[in-house]
Amino acid sequence: MTLSMSRISLIVLFVFSAVALGISHAALAQSASQSMAAQVENPPADAQKTASGLAYKIETPGSGTVHPTDTDMVKMATSFWTKESQEGKPGSFGVPTKPLQMNRILLPGLREALGMMTAGQKMRLWLPEKLAFAGAADKPKGPLMVEVVLLSIIALPTTPADVAAPPADALKTKSGLASKVLKPGTGTVHPKSSSTVLVHYSGWTTDGKMFDSSVTSGAPISFPLTGVIKGWTEGVQLMVAGESRRFWIPGKLAYDDSERAGVPKGMLVFDIELIAVDGNR
Repeated sequence: MTLSMSRISLIVLFVFSAVALGISHAALAQSASQSMAAQVENPPADAQKTASGLAYKIETPGSGTVHPTDTDMVKMATSFWTKESQEGKPGSFGVPTKPLQMNRILLPGLREALGMMTAGQKMRLWLPEKLAFAGAADKPKGPLMVEVVLLSIIALPTTPADVAAPPADALKTKSGLASKVLKPGTGTVHPKSSSTVLVHYSGWTTDGKMFDSSVTSGAPISFPLTGVIKGWTEGVQLMVAGESRRFWIPGKLAYDDSERAGVPKGMLVFDIELIAVDGNR
């Protein structure tokens, strides 16, 4: 966009007037900073306010009626300004393509606002310090002005009702692996032990705690069947592309013999969706 000659003249006149009055470049910068401080500290009169002190304006409506809960994952795009920020140089929280779990978002005011939003919605928020970083070390101090777009809501898988033990109608192999088809597949080719597969999966311990899930990364995962636990190598070969299956994997086919720190022991339950086999869906 080109500036009109009259606007350029006004800008030049302002700068020369400031210099003539002895106002330094630092003072001019401070004036701009104060303008940003006023924007951050003072929500507009038409902003809506909640009991917590959050002020917000809806800039773009969303679609649908689903609001994220504390256990959901969200993808969002954000910009934020502190009182010291420059107008064209906002900060941001995370990466838009990386899902974040709602209850792990540090800013109470941002969590509250997201809980009111639907996918596609854009809001501008004014967060008092107690709803921002609340004085946390190495974080911006004071109030924040935040622009947030809720890109998508990802519901985490629910814990299976039969997570404690395989049901009576589960298919069992000689190794002790048990499984049950949740959704039939559309393919006809079974993976080999040397195949590379593309899957979505979630894993639980028998007390119902989810310890791993590709859902939290927002994308399916590809890996060779030679590089996974024995129960996976055996079980995924029973599947075809498009199939979803639940597996009850005995500890001896999982991590009981592993010396890796932090891996779960005992029987594990996995829901696996096989998307592709060696690149073929």
